[in-house]
Amino acid sequence: MAQTNHTASLKVLFATSEALPFIKTGGLADVSGSLPAALRARGHDVRLILPAYPMALRKAGEVTTVATLNLPGIKEVIYLLESQLHNINAHVYLVSAHEHFDRGGNPYTNLAGTDWGDNPERFALLCRVISLLAKDQAGLHWQPDIVHCNDWQTGLVPLFLSDRSNISNIPAIVFTIHNLCFQGIFDRAAFKRLKLPESLWNPQGIEYHGDFSFLKGGILFSNCVNTVSPTYAKEVCLPKLGCGFDGMLAQLGDRFSGILNGIDYKEWNPATDPYIAHNYDIESFANKTANKLVLQEAFGLPKDTQAMLFGYVGRVTAQKGVDLILSVLPQLLNNQITKHKVQVVFQGFGDAVLEQELRTVAKQYPNQVGVNVEHKIDEQQAHRVEAGSDCFLMPSHFEPCGLTQLYSLRYGTVPIVHNTGGLADTIIDASLDNLAQGIATGFVFEHPDSEGLWYALKQAMQMYTYAPDTWQKLALNGMQQNFSWDRSATRYEELYLQAIAK
Repeated sequence: MAQTNHTASLKVLFATSEALPFIKTGGLADVSGSLPAALRARGHDVRLILPAYPMALRKAGEVTTVATLNLPGIKEVIYLLESQLHNINAHVYLVSAHEHFDRGGNPYTNLAGTDWGDNPERFALLCRVISLLAKDQAGLHWQPDIVHCNDWQTGLVPLFLSDRSNISNIPAIVFTIHNLCFQGIFDRAAFKRLKLPESLWNPQGIEYHGDFSFLKGGILFSNCVNTVSPTYAKEVCLPKLGCGFDGMLAQLGDRFSGILNGIDYKEWNPATDPYIAHNYDIESFANKTANKLVLQEAFGLPKDTQAMLFGYVGRVTAQKGVDLILSVLPQLLNNQITKHKVQVVFQGFGDAVLEQELRTVAKQYPNQVGVNVEHKIDEQQAHRVEAGSDCFLMPSHFEPCGLTQLYSLRYGTVPIVHNTGGLADTIIDASLDNLAQGIATGFVFEHPDSEGLWYALKQAMQMYTYAPDTWQKLALNGMQQNFSWDRSATRYEELYLQAIAK
């Protein structure tokens, strides 16, 4: 194990398949852009590594080739490029492999939304390069104390580092599961193409019901494993949300934990946000209304300051509860509860069927529903949705952590969430008791079905319409919550030291 003084700063190699500001398909990118910054601010030497996708290279600006690598069985030469991610003051390594990463689409799928057929080879290559850096065999003369791997795309790194035949000084490994549903499962043919040891093809290895799983490799061969909220860590140890891995995770005992994600308040702050038309804070909360008018115009909706505007930003999938929203949308749009019109805006991408259903509803209700579903999240528009909406919809069937509900709190946009995972850990229901104590921050419903969501929507509409002072107190209380990355970084420091001690 790499030597370190536990009271001194740690050297951390943070391995990921996406990170802001380089490339984003989901919350992993937010975490990978922000957590290293928080750790760096606490005095640690954190270096980020991810693939050199075309978009990532465009965002990286000037880069320097710091290593040229030849991997066994790989014909093309691999270049390790270095950029400076100025907003987190950290080294950033981009793995340049033209045949593997220089292509259109997003990091995982082509333009048609289909997974790249060579994803096993693509991310196995990434894992091999990460492993070389971890063993100080890439010519950088730098070895981390900790390799922090994220999701299945880096799941073979712990496996590769478990082979100590040529080196004894191996860093400790922390493996973070951001969403257990994504398991990196591929067939026997892919296993053979990657030339992985046959000794791993069994239930005690990475074989999984006749296939094999990158994620399983990350879980089995890491010193410590965590997921992104305490409640989700408990949920995935049970069959309902364990996705077949519940027994394996439960057996980890104290090696498995949940650490709540944070958000970057420099990036998500309505008082200074450059992407919104009218900045505001708790003292100038009335300025939020002007952002509603801008948002309505952007989505082609009639301008109406009195309308109750619901917003949604994220992947358009059933997991995120878009199916539930669609099931209650006619009731919501035609309701007799509010005195004023209800409007809903959607921004995101995902399931083609659900995307089309949203477009259909928008055509049926052109003055009430605005839809922008593309192949990627429009970050600037996401900020404007948070600033301009009165209420944020997040009825996820399950949610490892969630970040958009945290953005909503900071922007005074009251979240409506299902009581699961990180949503349960971050939003306090507007029950009478919680309102009386002044601790409520949103509306939380128990059962992930249309009845549960509709009940929460009715509560929200009634308060917005008939108790506007209570509504404003609820929104302002949300703005005062603290979910900074510094708090999360403290927990990761503890986890790193635990991994080193294992």
